[in-house]
Amino acid sequence: MEPVVQLNSNAKLSDHFTLGEMTKSNSHPEVYNIPSHEAIANLKRVCTWLEVLRKRYNERYNACHLDNHPSVMSSGVETSHEISWTSQAAEPSAPCAALSRDDKGEEALSRDDKEKPIIINSGYRSPQLNKKIGGVAGSNHLTGCAVDIRVLGMEQLIRYATILLDYADESHQDFDELLIERNRYGAIWLHFAVRPFSNRRKVAFIRA
Repeated sequence: MEPVVQLNSNAKLSDHFTLGEMTKSNSHPEVYNIPSHEAIANLKRVCTWLEVLRKRYNERYNACHLDNHPSVMSSGVETSHEISWTSQAAEPSAPCAALSRDDKGEEALSRDDKEKPIIINSGYRSPQLNKKIGGVAGSNHLTGCAVDIRVLGMEQLIRYATILLDYADESHQDFDELLIERNRYGAIWLHFAVRPFSNRRKVAFIRA
């Protein structure tokens, strides 16, 4: 009898991103999707960029006005119907802070005064999962080098992309892909990939 390999979903890849959210498949939870040690190392590399994205986006925009924004479906060629919510706790953020007082006169942060998470639709995919959801052959998702990032619209996507491009320039680091992807239903998301080497710095619009 083969031993059952279990995934420690709560293992942190960085301060705000877990292994569980980078491997979860809501549409096909039955499919084996356990990354190798190499793939986990690649996911950690991507997460260093996601931490910068999260920090800078909250510092610049804080997204307080997006709290009640309707969700955008993020399905497509590689994403399919994968939706994995981040599980990190929200933290107070200064730029949009506004104090309110309860009946006792104590100061308290309103629920809008929280940092907004970066939501991952799809991260690592095993060959089985990639095939099941119609992912492209040779996808960076197969090695844990790519994530599909959920967005609330084109405006937020452009802001995300700008932050990542600026960081690449400032840090003198290259990424492999920064793709605006759209499916036939009109849903959009940001595909971002970083390889250990041979990064191409490919920026493009992809329509399924």
